Order: sequence, then structure tokens, then C-alpha cells
Amino acid sequence: MTATYLYIAFFIVGFLLAWLLRTMIVVKLKKELNSTKGFLESEKLKKETLNKENQFVYQQKKFTEDELQSLTQEAIDYKKFMDESLVLLQKDNEETEKLLKAGQPLIHDLKMKLIEANNTIARYKAQLEQKK
Repeated sequence: MTATYLYIAFFIVGFLLAWLLRTMIVVKLKKELNSTKGFLESEKLKKETLNKENQFVYQQKKFTEDELQSLTQEAIDYKKFMDESLVLLQKDNEETEKLLKAGQPLIHDLKMKLIEANNTIARYKAQLEQKK
């Protein structure tokens, strides 16, 4: 009978040790599972943040491109207007110059020298600016 009690005691002790070992393994697995869930949640948040940043950068890029396109078109239109105005001004100057040359050749010569002097001054100023 004592052998039976001894076997039962060994069985209970073995069962308790196995139960304790299983409980420790389950607790360890739960901790790892929680850690993995936390890591997964962290990665999801990082991904969402990066997606939002990418969308913001894309929107900024699109806005900048649209603005640049608008400014480019504005510059082209303004250049075209200036070219047209320059052609009209040049025609007007040529007509005025012909009239002045026909009527007062001395004043015309002085005006041409003044224009050449102003052009020379402008070239020297440009050269000085380039040296700075």
C-alpha cells in the first residue's frame, strides 16, 4: 500500500511539475505574442505615417509643378507682349528717326551719339557687375 501511495505521490509531483513547466511556456508564449503584436502595430503606424508623408510630398510636388507651369506660361505671355511692344516701338522709332533725319540732320546725329554713349555706359556697368 505504501508503494501505491508512493506511486500516486510521484504521479502528482510529476503532474504538478509538468503543469508548472507548461504554464511557464504558455506565459512565455503570451509575452512573445504581445511583443509581436506591439511590433506589428508599431510597423503599421510607421507605414501609415510614411503613406501620409508621401501623399503630402506628392501634393506639394503637384502644387509646385502647377505653380511653375503657371509662372512659365505667364513669362511666355509677357515675353510675347514685350516682343510685340518692342516691334511696335522699333517701327515708331524708325519713323521718327526718318522724320528727324529729313528735317533736322544735326539733331539726329547728336541723338545717335547720345544713344551710342548710353549703350557704352551700360556695357561698362554690366562688366563691372560681372567682376563683382
